[in-house]
Amino acid sequence: MTGDTIADELRGGWPPPGIELARTPFPERRANQEATLDRWARSWATRLPRWPGKDKEIAARLNSEIASLNRWSDDALRAVAHAAAGPAFRHGDAANVAATSTALAATCVAAHRVLGWTPHPPQRDAAVCLLRGRLVELDTGEGKTLAAALAACVSAMAGVPTHVVTVNDYLAERDARAMQPLFDYFGLGVGLVHAGVPQAQRPSAYSQPITYCTNKELVFDYLRDRMSVREARSPAQLAMQPYWRSSASGNLVRLRGLHFAIVDEADSVLIDEGRTPMVIASAMDPAANDSIYRDLLDLAAGMRHGEEFRHRTATREIQLTDIGRERLHDHAHEAVQSASDEVKPVWALPWARERIMSQALRALHLLHRDRHYIVREGRVVIVDESTGRLLPDRSWEQGLHQLVETKEGLTPSGTNNTLARITSQRFFTRYLRLAGMSGTLREVAPELRTSYGLQTERVAPNRPCRRRTLPPQLWPDCASRNAAVVREIRLRLAAGQAVLVGTASIASSRTLSQALETAEIAHRVLDALNDANEAELVARAGRRGAVTVCTDMAGRGTDIALEPAVVESGGLHVVLTEWHESKRIDRQLLGRCARQGDPGSCRSITSLEDEQVGMHAPREAAWVRRIWPIGPSPQPVVGWLRRITQHRAQRAAERQRSLTVKQDQQLLALLAFTGVAE
Repeated sequence: MTGDTIADELRGGWPPPGIELARTPFPERRANQEATLDRWARSWATRLPRWPGKDKEIAARLNSEIASLNRWSDDALRAVAHAAAGPAFRHGDAANVAATSTALAATCVAAHRVLGWTPHPPQRDAAVCLLRGRLVELDTGEGKTLAAALAACVSAMAGVPTHVVTVNDYLAERDARAMQPLFDYFGLGVGLVHAGVPQAQRPSAYSQPITYCTNKELVFDYLRDRMSVREARSPAQLAMQPYWRSSASGNLVRLRGLHFAIVDEADSVLIDEGRTPMVIASAMDPAANDSIYRDLLDLAAGMRHGEEFRHRTATREIQLTDIGRERLHDHAHEAVQSASDEVKPVWALPWARERIMSQALRALHLLHRDRHYIVREGRVVIVDESTGRLLPDRSWEQGLHQLVETKEGLTPSGTNNTLARITSQRFFTRYLRLAGMSGTLREVAPELRTSYGLQTERVAPNRPCRRRTLPPQLWPDCASRNAAVVREIRLRLAAGQAVLVGTASIASSRTLSQALETAEIAHRVLDALNDANEAELVARAGRRGAVTVCTDMAGRGTDIALEPAVVESGGLHVVLTEWHESKRIDRQLLGRCARQGDPGSCRSITSLEDEQVGMHAPREAAWVRRIWPIGPSPQPVVGWLRRITQHRAQRAAERQRSLTVKQDQQLLALLAFTGVAE
C-alpha cells in the first residue's frame, strides 16, 4: 500500500483504531494479550442484537441499481464502481448505503457480462456481510466463490490489498482462474500462492490487489517475513535494512501487511486447524546416536498403562505416574553411563527425559498408521486430520517425528530447531479486517465470537433444500456396519441414484473397499493415498451408477454435477460411516447432496466400534452393546449416544485449542525479554 493510499485510508477511518503504522514494518493489528475479563465482555457485547436496517436497505436498493447500471457502458460502469468502492469499504458498519449498493451492483453487472453468472440474492447478501467484516454461513453449493469475488472486487478497488484464503491448492487455483475475467474487467491484478508456487514468484503474487492463497502457505510466508524484518521496527528502518543486512534484500517483502482477508471454509481454517501451531524450523544434523529412539520405544513398550503412565486419547496427553518416573529414572541412570556426549543431556536432565518419554509413548499409543500418517517412499508423511490430505513438507516437533520413523523401521531424520511459530488465532486476529464463509458455522459461532470477535450471519439458500435425511443406523461392530453400508449402496444403485460414502481414515476406506469388491460393486476410492485427481473423481460422483468412497472432506469445494437421470431418480445419496468430533463436520459431508435445489438423500450408518465413540463414550457404548448385541440400536438411543459423543469430543477439541493459544502466549511472554516477540 502506497503512502498516499494509507493517508487516504486514515482520513476515511481506515485502518481502524489500535493500528500503529509507524511502529510496525507493515500494517497489521497490534498483537496484545487480552485479559480474560476483557475477552468475556467483548464476547457478550457481540451477542447483542444487531440492527439490520442498513443491510436491508442495501438489499432493497440492489435490484434497482442493477437494472439501472445494466444500461451503462463498460467504461462508465468501471468508473462508477471505482468511485463508490472507497466509501463502501472504508467506513465499515457506518458505510454509506448508496455507495455500498452502487459498488456491489456494478460488480454484479460485470459478473453477468464477463462470466455469464447473475449473482442471486444470497450471494449479494453474503458479499455485504463480508465487506462489513463478518462470518457468513451460506449453504454448500450456494456459490461462495462468486460471493467472495464480489467483496474482493470492492475492497481491491478501494485500494486495500485483499487476501482470499482457502484450504487447499486446488481451490485456490480454481477460484483465482475462474474469477480472473471479473477482476480483469476492473483492471485488478490477481496473484496466486500455494505450495506449488516457487518462493521467487511470491513477492509478485502478493503485490497484486487480490491474492488467492492457501492458509498454511500464507501463514508461513508471514513468519518468513517477520523473521526477515526482525531488526526493523518501522517502515523507515525496513527501507534501510538492505544497506546493513545484505541477506534481507532477497527475502522481502511479500505480504505488504495484513489488511483484509476473506477466509473460505472459515470453520476449517479458523477452528479445525487452530489446534496445531504453524512452525518454521531449520533441520539439524541427525543425532550421533540414533539408537536412543529405539531405546526409548523399547522402554515405552514395556510400560503399563494405568500404572506407569496414563493417557487421554481425546487430547493426546501423556502423563507419567510416580512409578513410571521412578522406572525412567532407573533406566536413565544406566543409560547415561554409555551415552554419547550429544545424548547424555536427554538422560541426565529429568525434564528432558520425561518429555521425550512422553513423545515415545505418544508415538506408540496415540499415532496410528493410515490414520494419522502414512509411509511413502521410506518417509513418514503426516495426514491432515481435518481434510484427509497429505502434508509432505510437515513434521512433528520435539523428536516425535523421529520416534514414529523408528517405530516404522525407518532411519530417523534429523531433528528440527524451531525458528518461528504462530497459532491461527494469533495470526488471523492481526488482520485489520477479517471476514469468512462456510456452509457450517452455527455450531462454532460462540467460539468464533470469543476467539476472533466475529459475528456469524446466516444467509438463507436461494432455493429450498430438498434433502431427505433418512433414519440413522447404529450397529454393534464395524463388520456389521460395513455389511449395512453395502446393502444401502445396492438399494440406492437399484433406484438409479449415485452414492458418495464418507469414511474417517485411510484404513476405513480400505476395509470398506474390500467389502465392496467382495460384493462386486464397482467403485472409486479417494483418500490421501490416491489424491492426484481428487477434484476430477469427486466431480464424477454424480453420474448414474457411480459409487465414490472418500475420506473425510476430500474434494471439499468441488461441485458434484448430477446427470439428468440421477436427478429424476432422487439425486446423490450420501452415506456417513463414522461420526466426527462435531455435528458440524458431519453436516459438511451430508451437505454434498441436494445442492442448489437438487434432490438428494443421506443416512448415517455407524458402529459402536467407531473411534470417536471409543474415545469419548466407551461406558455408554458398552451399555448399548449389552442391551442390543445384535442388529441396529433404536433411534432414540442412536441420537442420545451421538449427542454425548460429539459434545465431549467438541469440548476436548476446544480445550486443546485453548491450551495451544495459552502455550503460545506463554512463549510470547518469555520471548519478550529478547525484544523480538510480536
